[in-house]
Amino acid sequence: MSNESISRIPIKILVEGIGEAEGEFIRYLAPRTVDIIVRKLPLEGRAAIWKEEVYFEIPVKIGEEKAKSNVETGTIAYWPMGNALCIFYGESQPYSPVNIVGKITKNLEIFRNVKIGTKIRVEKL
Repeated sequence: MSNESISRIPIKILVEGIGEAEGEFIRYLAPRTVDIIVRKLPLEGRAAIWKEEVYFEIPVKIGEEKAKSNVETGTIAYWPMGNALCIFYGESQPYSPVNIVGKITKNLEIFRNVKIGTKIRVEKL
């Protein structure tokens, strides 16, 4: 097995009625957080919106791990305060520090069309 497949886990994100995006979880960014999330895949939830960020609650409870208050567009993060997976599609910054767990690699723009309550599913590619 190559290091690539151990440290980067490719995922797809299905957004009901809109389309799908691709991304990857990157283990070294927050190893414990990524491992717990990957073990829980597939994950499904209903979207909430904060500025230019889509997030949804997931069945994971873990504290801050290398948490950041600033993120880049395209970042996938875990929000400890809300037990949520977040996708930052624009110039948004987190409400409170997040554990960065990966990035969107394809079709980031679809998240601009997400409405509150839209069903989102994350699964391994």
